[in-house]
Amino acid sequence: MRLDLSYDGAGFSGWARQRARRTVQGEIEDALRTVTRSAETYELTVAGRTDAGVHARGQVAHADLPAEVWAAHRDKLLRRLAGRLPHDVRVWRAAEAPAGFNARFSAVWRRYAYRVTDHPGGVDPLLRGHVLWHDWTLDVDAMNDASARLLGEHDFAAYCKRREGATTIRTLQRLDWARGDDGVVTGTVRADAFCHNMVRSLVGALLFVGDGHRGPEWPAKVLAAGVRDSAVHVVRPHGLTLEEVGYPPDDLLAARNRQARNKRTLPGSSCC
Repeated sequence: MRLDLSYDGAGFSGWARQRARRTVQGEIEDALRTVTRSAETYELTVAGRTDAGVHARGQVAHADLPAEVWAAHRDKLLRRLAGRLPHDVRVWRAAEAPAGFNARFSAVWRRYAYRVTDHPGGVDPLLRGHVLWHDWTLDVDAMNDASARLLGEHDFAAYCKRREGATTIRTLQRLDWARGDDGVVTGTVRADAFCHNMVRSLVGALLFVGDGHRGPEWPAKVLAAGVRDSAVHVVRPHGLTLEEVGYPPDDLLAARNRQARNKRTLPGSSCC
């Protein structure tokens, strides 16, 4: 079963279930068990495991349900989940997934948005939970210049929190900034996948360019160095929202699922 959902991350300790902590996964799994009157918990696999405080508008997850449970509840599942879930998480669609679908490994890209304002008066109180205040005027053109130098397939170790046995090689497909009529500057970031803290670290570096503390060439130099730079700050999570997850046509889902499980290396690199 594929679930399309959204949540306000402010009240959650991230996506992944944790003992004695409130998480998105925990809330949905508990609600699903309750509304299907099941003795077991159907574990969710998610497209992007968001950190504490990060929001999602276009998150995708899947769970494996017995056929008889799905048949008995499919028609009323959305309404029952709406009645059981807390108001800061919503499931908008629940449907039988096509063959080969995996919410995480079948995805070909994830798109995030980071929102920040440099207004001298601060953040609109009605947007304070989703927009960061940066107390320096931002040069959006300089940020876009720096962002363009980061596109493509690279080892993003300098912008990621390393995890044992995990690669930090990613393909950054899009990274650009635009100022809206309300003065909010939105950064759009799209990649095949992201490693831990990658988006918020990139944003931290690019804000330093935007406010004039570093030149447009600096973020690419940090990337090339391949090590964490103490000058790169991981910005606060509340400005970040997972907006959309992309999947290939149904007949390519299984192939993508297999391909995404392979550990990546850069061209020309050698093992061991």
